[in-house]
Amino acid sequence: MYVSHLECPRCTQIYDYGKRIQICTCGSPLLVRYDLDRVAAALNKNEMCGRPASLWRYRELLPVSDDAHIVSLGEGLTPLVRAPQLGHRFGFKNLFIKDEGIIPTGTFKARGAAVGVSCAREAGVDTLAMPTNGNAGGAWAAYCAAAGIRCVIVMPRDAPLINTKEIAVTGADLFLVDGLISDAGRIVGRAVAQHGWFDASTLKEPFRIEGKKTMGYEIAEQMGWRVPDVIIYPTGGGVGIIGIFKALQELQAMGWIGPKMPRLVAVQASGCAPIVSAYEARARTSEFWEGAATCAFGITVPKALGDFLVLEAVYASHGCAVAVTDDAILDAQAQIAMAEGNFVCPEGAATFAAARQLLAQGWIQPEEEVVLLNTGTGLKYPQTVEAEPVLLSPGDDLPV
Repeated sequence: MYVSHLECPRCTQIYDYGKRIQICTCGSPLLVRYDLDRVAAALNKNEMCGRPASLWRYRELLPVSDDAHIVSLGEGLTPLVRAPQLGHRFGFKNLFIKDEGIIPTGTFKARGAAVGVSCAREAGVDTLAMPTNGNAGGAWAAYCAAAGIRCVIVMPRDAPLINTKEIAVTGADLFLVDGLISDAGRIVGRAVAQHGWFDASTLKEPFRIEGKKTMGYEIAEQMGWRVPDVIIYPTGGGVGIIGIFKALQELQAMGWIGPKMPRLVAVQASGCAPIVSAYEARARTSEFWEGAATCAFGITVPKALGDFLVLEAVYASHGCAVAVTDDAILDAQAQIAMAEGNFVCPEGAATFAAARQLLAQGWIQPEEEVVLLNTGTGLKYPQTVEAEPVLLSPGDDLPV
């Protein structure tokens, strides 16, 4: 294994990898660091094409010591596809969609769960707990079931119904709270302190990022070991954008890609936009967003623990943070489906709404390569689409 240590990105304190440490004493998330010189010496990027079609093809850059502890449902290596009709219709010459909707459990959350649960299993964890807006809970419950780890989930009562069912069917312990994910987080925090469970809350363990970062590796590999001009990402807790930025920095350090860094765009809904508000103020951290509400339920995060890391990624890449309305999100969801046949989740649709906004402002140029991250399948959000089919009697002819 090529892990060097755990590092606090805020106070720079160093921790031994082998110890069960979740966050820094200063309260910051921890990041896994690797001996990238050793990785580069041992591994050639051209070897990737012969490896299994999952995120574990980047095994040397993932923090599991023993392959016997890996828990996998076949996650990763999702398609990066051109969206030519959508692009032509709205003025983009090089528009791509990275489609996480076909991954196990239907969302990109499976990446973080695969690596996070594998590391928990290796550490001997028997019970883990987490708050969730829905999709992360479904993913972690599924991987915990495969790993034989008890999983305790606390979720807002208003979360999509499909998430309650997918969590329940795995045998996980599911609790609903009349509140937001921040309220669920406080309940989990008290239970962790009382029972000594492993806290799998967003960024309260360092391994979810490692799974999510593989999206960055894949984008670079799928583009022939180069990067696009812009990557647009729906941002709630922000683990994905933090992970992609980390992955691209690691690839640069190993010499696998050049010095160019894509401009990273953090997209939020106007009904819950703490990162956007902080970006507009050129702040380093965000403030708690009161009254958070949006149809893109997965990004309804009033205050992210890693907000400073999201903002760092945006600033360092010369990117930006953008808020879009629910109406724009639902319109984008329909436009993508009608143009490309891809039923994306509302969070994924928010990226196209943001792209249109940035193109109109001149921040994106028509010829630039733009990658939209669709973080899940729209099938998990049937309530976002209203269908009005025509009812026929058996003897009726089609009215066309």
